[in-house]
Amino acid sequence: METEDGRQECCCTRTKHRSDAEYTDLVHRLNRIEGQIRGIRSMVEDERYCVDILTQVLAAKSALDAFSKVLLNNHIKTCVVHDIRDGHDEVVDELCTLIQKMMK
Repeated sequence: METEDGRQECCCTRTKHRSDAEYTDLVHRLNRIEGQIRGIRSMVEDERYCVDILTQVLAAKSALDAFSKVLLNNHIKTCVVHDIRDGHDEVVDELCTLIQKMMK
């Protein structure tokens, strides 16, 4: 289904078109994180020392946190601003709930 402003939407999921630059950045970040996770699995399989594995886990968590910050920043600057301008103020409540979950 298409909304009045041309955005694609259906009854159960919302989507967002991203610019090529945003898409590329997010996918590159995810690829690096995926590589880190595979590296951690290999460390476990190779019976590496616990502290070494945990150090890599912390690095992966940090990379995932950085990914989340970039995605949240993009979300606020695009989706949230757009929805507020369209009079959909409930997006602020959604954002506040999301931020509370992210801060746990």
